[in-house]
Amino acid sequence: MLDKRRSKRLDVDMSLNISNLFKQDNILIGNIDAPIHVVNISKNGIGFESEALLPIGYYFNAKINLGNQESSLYTVVQIVRTEKQESSMYYGCEFIGLAPILDFIFEDFEKKLEENN
Repeated sequence: MLDKRRSKRLDVDMSLNISNLFKQDNILIGNIDAPIHVVNISKNGIGFESEALLPIGYYFNAKINLGNQESSLYTVVQIVRTEKQESSMYYGCEFIGLAPILDFIFEDFEKKLEENN
């Protein structure tokens, strides 16, 4: 897969659940209940797999835990691309409005991953 991220991808094994998608102009898609499997993360976004068909350009709220409670990020995520896989869809997403001062959380997480390998 072509790497389109601006920063280093870190492989993760994490689950999230999308219950609502929204778009500007108050467009809301509710009651989705789409489980997703996050496969990588970077300072700029996440890549995940899901069996659900999710529209490009929509947003969802996410709580991402990178180790401990102090490393939890609450952010808005925008779906920017999709790719069909054998039994699921792969989605590339960007974090929206995540303050650069929080980059240390990703740096600490990357160090912990390197120490464990």
